[in-house]
Amino acid sequence: MDNHFLGLTDILDADAEFIPLISAEDEDRMNKEELPDELPVLPLRNNVLFPGVVIPITVARDTTIKLVEDAYKGNRTIGVVSQKDMQVENPKFKDLNAVGTVAHIIKQLKMPDGSTTIIIQGKRRMKLVECISESPYIKAKIETMIDQFSDLEEGVEEALFGSLKDLALKIIQQSPNIPTEASFAIKNIESPSFLVNFISSNMDATVEEKQELLEVENIIERANKLLVHLTQELQLLELKNDIQSKVKVDLDKQQREYFLQQQMRQIQDELGENPIQQDIIELRDKSKSKKWTKTVEKAFTKEVDKLERMNPSGAEYGVQLNYCQLLLDLPWNEFTKDVFDLKRAQKILDRDHFGLAKVKERIIEYLAVLKLKNDMKAPILCLYGPPGVGKTSLGKSIAEALGRKYVRMSLGGVRDEAEVRGHRKTYIGAMPGRIIQNLKKAESSNPVFGLDEIDKIGRDNHGDPSSALLEVLDPEQNNTFQDNYVELDYDLSKVMFVATANSLNTLQPALRDRMEIIEVNGYTVEEKIEIAKRHLIPKQLKEHGVDKNQFSLAKSHVEKIVEGYTNESGVRGLEKKLTKLIRSRAKEIAMEEEFEPKISAENIRKSLGPAHGKEKYENNSVPGVVTGLAWTRTGGDILFIESSLSKGKGRLTLTGNLGDVMKESATIALEYIKSNAKKLKIDEGLFDAWNIHIHVPEGATPKDGPSAGITMLTALTSIISKRKVKKQLAMTGEITLRGKVLPVGGIQEKILAAKRANIKEIILCEGNRKDVEEINQDYLKGLTFHYVKEMSQVLDLALV
Repeated sequence: MDNHFLGLTDILDADAEFIPLISAEDEDRMNKEELPDELPVLPLRNNVLFPGVVIPITVARDTTIKLVEDAYKGNRTIGVVSQKDMQVENPKFKDLNAVGTVAHIIKQLKMPDGSTTIIIQGKRRMKLVECISESPYIKAKIETMIDQFSDLEEGVEEALFGSLKDLALKIIQQSPNIPTEASFAIKNIESPSFLVNFISSNMDATVEEKQELLEVENIIERANKLLVHLTQELQLLELKNDIQSKVKVDLDKQQREYFLQQQMRQIQDELGENPIQQDIIELRDKSKSKKWTKTVEKAFTKEVDKLERMNPSGAEYGVQLNYCQLLLDLPWNEFTKDVFDLKRAQKILDRDHFGLAKVKERIIEYLAVLKLKNDMKAPILCLYGPPGVGKTSLGKSIAEALGRKYVRMSLGGVRDEAEVRGHRKTYIGAMPGRIIQNLKKAESSNPVFGLDEIDKIGRDNHGDPSSALLEVLDPEQNNTFQDNYVELDYDLSKVMFVATANSLNTLQPALRDRMEIIEVNGYTVEEKIEIAKRHLIPKQLKEHGVDKNQFSLAKSHVEKIVEGYTNESGVRGLEKKLTKLIRSRAKEIAMEEEFEPKISAENIRKSLGPAHGKEKYENNSVPGVVTGLAWTRTGGDILFIESSLSKGKGRLTLTGNLGDVMKESATIALEYIKSNAKKLKIDEGLFDAWNIHIHVPEGATPKDGPSAGITMLTALTSIISKRKVKKQLAMTGEITLRGKVLPVGGIQEKILAAKRANIKEIILCEGNRKDVEEINQDYLKGLTFHYVKEMSQVLDLALV
């Protein structure tokens, strides 16, 4: 069946002037209606109108447009007759069939494309008697024809029309092209003659077959012919559906063979445009716009040719298709344009991060050089420092400042070399490495590429990923990086890699050597206050839906939170405490409690609990206790070296979960004191009569490194000589057996820790003077530095 009658719903609006289905009473009224003897005749090229049926017709010929306009102004009644030959452009009277239908124009619509569409309803069959004129359109004398009914035995007529309904409903159900709304229309038709006409008009048949049905005068005879046609159509539909579901049916052999041959011919005609071929055509079309080298183009063409020869149902077909699509998706020689506005870049970096002057300076330098020399290789930076100081988020700001895309890859816990370099295509489930995957995601060959937690990369029997990164992070090699899956050289030299690390000790030397290490130190209290006011509080207020007028925190209170509730180099812990305060305020707002927008000290104590005691130097009322400075992964810290004497045989005991290097420092310190006992005015017999015990508190925390050397020596000299240690003094430095003091690392973190602990004086090695000079002078206010070369100088400064 056809579904053209449903096109009416697209044309008509809610104010339609008719119902497309007619009742027996409507039909009887139409048959009794007086119609004119002469009518303008509208030729139909590819349709046949039946009495009672409503159809839309698009008229485009000048003659038919004129006919429709004249009729619409008049009584709206016209004759509608199908052409004998559809190919005739301007039909004359002789080109029309003898039998047609008198029709009423219900609606005339002007379409956007300039054509005219009319909605017409058939009234009664008619016969063309004589042509009156053919200009400007055909006008003819007509005779109306009344449908005849044959007398049938009781029940036969009902069975006939019932069969027609059932067949029509089955065809609608079987055909995927006919909407289910058509079945409601057929179920609601009561008039037998209108049922025959409605189905005849909408069935899937040629114009000639429909015209033949229209010319049958007897409704019963017309119904029987229609029944034959519907039976054939249903059988063909069922056969088609059965072929598609691969189920055989018992149909007439000749009809089945004919239909199969038709299907086969159609499949062969369309074989050139099947989905598989379409995929390959799309791949070739997309490849024309790629900017790849001749080597890559040649490799891609070869792979697509190989894909074309493969069996689509084979397991390897999907692997090969994915490979070809990956080659297309990779941004070969596609780069984003760098923004060379250095002032804008500086503003973006300053907007997103407070402090971090060294990193910002390096980015601006890189931009400046890139502005002067466009083809410079991108630097490979490693931001190294304690957690929570903004190393990862800095990557995003760098990308924005440069106007580049940003992608990141977390290396924490990565143990398989294939994560970096990909798998060979021969493996099931093979994939490219994460470097190539991220470049595909970035859609650019020069993004800022974040390598997070590069110091936490692992290794196992699957290989060493850190060694795989050597090629990625070497500017001399990475212009020909080869992924195991892609198997083609890819240029990474324009990618700006920004790695982050908390410790450099776990990085293998070759990898460390390839990167430009930029130390990102911890923040001072003043900096933390500024970061909280500028970034953390506004961010958390927005995330918690609290208005800035409902929450106000004074700088003095931020300082109290920093000093009383956090002990870190970064600001992650501070952000958590501020978030807790804001959540408390959000709760008050949600529960409609009364509150003062300004946060008080009482609010802080209520939300965060009591502040912890600030870790300060131990009092100097007892000899043998010295304050040392230590570096930890979370920044700087102070530690206390305690020593005591007890009667015994001169045994040295060390406690406090100390590492080998630290134990060796204690042994060196004791041996130095023994060898210089006279100079230090110490009785040599004491070493054999007394046991010495050194303890470093917080025994659960592992401690190691040489930087506590001078602290241990000072503690031992203090307890043995019974001389107290100077107030508010801390120290750090390595010692040798000869009493030399050597420089150590992590100076900025240690100085910040000393300042937090209210230390006033610091003893450092002369070799660390340059480290202190690099630090922002604002951090050093209130501190006095003593630079020493010999251990004797330390003892002169430290002991009273």
